[in-house]
Formats: sequence, structure tokens, C-alpha cells
Amino acid sequence: MTPSLPMILLLLGLMGAQATAPADLRMAAAMAAGLCKTRPTDIVFIIDSSRSVRPSEFEQVKVFLAKVIEGLDVGPNATRVGVVNYASRVKNEVSLKTHRSKAGLIKAVTKIEPLSTGTMTGLAIQFSLNVAFSESEGARVKSPDINKVAIIVTDGRPQDNVKEVAQRARDAGIEIFAIGVGRVDMSTLRQMASDPLDDHVDYVESYSVIEKLTKKFQEAFCVSDLCATGDHDCEQVCISSPGSYKCACKDGFTLMADGRSCSACSNSATDVVFLIDGSKSVRPENFELVKKWINQIIDKLDVSENKAHVGLVQYSSSVRQEFPLGRHNNKKDLKDAVKRMAYMERGTMTGQALRYLTDNSFSAGQGARPGVTKVGIVFTDGRSQDYIGDAAKKAKEQGFKMYAVGVGNAVEDELKEIASEPTGEHYFYTADFKTMTQIAKKLQINICQEDDPCECDTLVKFQKKVEDALQALTKKYILDIVLRI
Repeated sequence: MTPSLPMILLLLGLMGAQATAPADLRMAAAMAAGLCKTRPTDIVFIIDSSRSVRPSEFEQVKVFLAKVIEGLDVGPNATRVGVVNYASRVKNEVSLKTHRSKAGLIKAVTKIEPLSTGTMTGLAIQFSLNVAFSESEGARVKSPDINKVAIIVTDGRPQDNVKEVAQRARDAGIEIFAIGVGRVDMSTLRQMASDPLDDHVDYVESYSVIEKLTKKFQEAFCVSDLCATGDHDCEQVCISSPGSYKCACKDGFTLMADGRSCSACSNSATDVVFLIDGSKSVRPENFELVKKWINQIIDKLDVSENKAHVGLVQYSSSVRQEFPLGRHNNKKDLKDAVKRMAYMERGTMTGQALRYLTDNSFSAGQGARPGVTKVGIVFTDGRSQDYIGDAAKKAKEQGFKMYAVGVGNAVEDELKEIASEPTGEHYFYTADFKTMTQIAKKLQINICQEDDPCECDTLVKFQKKVEDALQALTKKYILDIVLRI
């Protein structure tokens, strides 16, 4: 049973939400839902019809071409397709300018007949470079927006040199895929194909199974709607463009400098302290991923003298302040300082680290500002070796907004104990360090400072308004008296 479009879109949404979902599954689902287009591309198939290719096998090659074409977005402003047939001589069967519709193109492919002589593959590549990819045959002017692709299908050893002519074609901007069948010479395929060779060289045992490469080439030219597949990192609104996207925000929100995040409170000041587990279980390579994760979150903050300030504390068996709040007031300096953080190793004393946060990190002596919202972001990869309950409770009682992030062997009950209410919005867990980027996308620090009628600034403003109003009334009263006189 063929899945319905709503079901496919549901699967896409679930895949987009799962960091571990393979990219090829998302691409396949996008193709099934019709959510991908092919980039503007000039594609020329170069097919070997030498005497070693039997007529029935040549028919299978044509079926393969037709199926690949079926998955392309064929049109004068999208993908143009040409076919070069070769043996001892070369024949331009379909030029890039001939067929503007998919149906006409496939019909033309079915009528191609084999030449049944030698195997002059180098001559065919040279012909394609000089003729098939020429503007007179329908090729578009070389541009970063237009791909040039040659797909060579051959089953034997060429009777001429291919290395130099293939290099000239690649130098001209033509991406070459080489498909070998049966007793093909593999070294020749590698001489022809573009880098990386793993992506551009394919082999099948016989023409009877060449169709299994159809999906690969359909996906190679598929440019999915990244917004529809969920393969983007926009916080609120995703706007599609061919093979790309841009982010926007809902009414009342402002797009931040990272081009992804939205803030309803762009003028609010926030003190943010990261409390980072540097125990030995993290391991050096994962600690580097943690630092990149911290910088992802910093990218989403409005860091400046009057807005977001950031501090960093690392802990293991002991606690070490990397830098206090307010030391670095621009993103570049902050991120450079995070990159310089050295890995501590040893134990996991999360309770001790939380006590340091409540007693020191948010104190005036460590750069904290009075009257400014305080946010703590705790990261850990394992069970704490000391008691966290009292320190976690104290942090929230003091009004700190606490986020808890766990990876691997982190205990979710401990994360929830650290996190502010509602815990569903303030604690995050993932099994793999490599998927931490997904948490960085989800973790939002949108702090809005409410007006407090008791604050001095508000009272001063109110007093000024009253004085201005009284002055205006006094002037009006005096003017009325003067006019009566």
C-alpha cells in the first residue's frame, strides 16, 4: 500500500525531530512526498553500446536512463538532459536543447539503437566536452547556479586514453560519474570519475541489476524542501528557497543575529552561567563537542555590555571558574575563551558545583548585576557522586532560572531535580554527544523583564510626567487669567 501524503509528512516531521535519523531516510521520504526538486543542471549520459553490450543489455541501460530521468525536474529552467551514444564512433542521440518535457525525453531514449563496434570512451568524453556541453547544443553558460554532470556507463576496457581528456572535462567544471558493469576495468573508472571517488564510481555485476543505481542518482540530484522535511534549525518560521532556506519570526518577535533564533525581549539584560561537567567519563573528544555546544548557545544570545553577560564554570572532583560574568562582552571574545577551556577529568561532584553557582557565580563580586535575571545552564554526562538536592533547591529559591542538560549516562531524575518549572521546558537529555546540537536548537533563553511599579526608574519617570502635566496646567491657567484681563 502506498503511504498517503499526510502520513509521509508525519514521518518527515518525526525524522526531523530525531537527530539520529539518517539523512538518506529523510531524503527518500522527501522524494516520496514530492518535496524535492532538482537543481538547475545540464546532464549528459554517455552510454557504451560497443559489441560487448548485447541488445537485451542495451535495453536495460535505456530502462535505467528512463527511470533516472523520471525522478528529475525536467524543463528549460530546471534540468536539461542529453544522451551521447558511443562505440568506435560517437553519436549525439539527444541534445540538451531538444526535449523540454520529461515524456518526450523518455520517448527519445527508448528509440536509441546500439552502435555495436569498438569502445572509444576517451573519444566520447572529448565529444561531450566539445559538442554535447556546448551552448549551440543547449548547454547553459557556466555559472555557480548551474551544475554540469556527465554519467558514463561502460562495460569494458577503453581502446583509447581516458585519463587526460577526463581531467580536461573536470577542469571545465563537469562533474563525472562513472558506472562500470561486469568485466569493466576499474582503474579506468577511477581515472574518469570526479572526487571523492567513493561517491562518483559505481559497479554492478551485470546490466540486469543496473536499475538498483536509480535511487542513488535520483537522490544525488534531489534538492529537498528543507522547511517541509524539518531539516533546518529555525526557531519559529522557515522560508524555503531552492536547496536552502532562511528563518523568520512570528509577529512580536525579533530575529537574532544568528539568523535562526527569535526574541520577544531584545532589550532585556540577563546573566547566564554555564556549569560544565569535565569529569573523566566525558572524554577529550566529547569535551570538544561540549565546547562547540556552548558556543552554539552563545550565538543565540544578545551579548553586550547592557544585555547578556556570560560566565563559565567547570567541575569534576573540584570546581574551577573559567571566567566570571562580564569579563567578555562580545561574542568573539566569549567564544574564544570557551575554546581555550582545558579539560579537567576526574570525578563528578555536581552538588558541590551547584553550591558554587549559588554562593559565588551570581554574586556581585563575580560580575553579577543587581535586578537582572539569572540563568544557570548545567551540563553533565553521569550520576553525581555527591548529594545535589539542597543546592538545586537553593538555586531555584534564589530565583535562578535553571536549565539541566544530560548526555549518555546522565540520570534524568537528577536533571529534573536541577531544572526549573515547568521541567519539560528546562531539562534536556540525549544519548549521544554528537546530537547535542539538537538541544542547542531547542534550548531557548527568552527572558522578559516585567515592569515593577516600585522600581526607582519607574517612579522617576512617573514623577517627571506629573511635573510636566502640572506645568502645562499652570501655563494654561495663567494664560486664561491674562486673556480675561
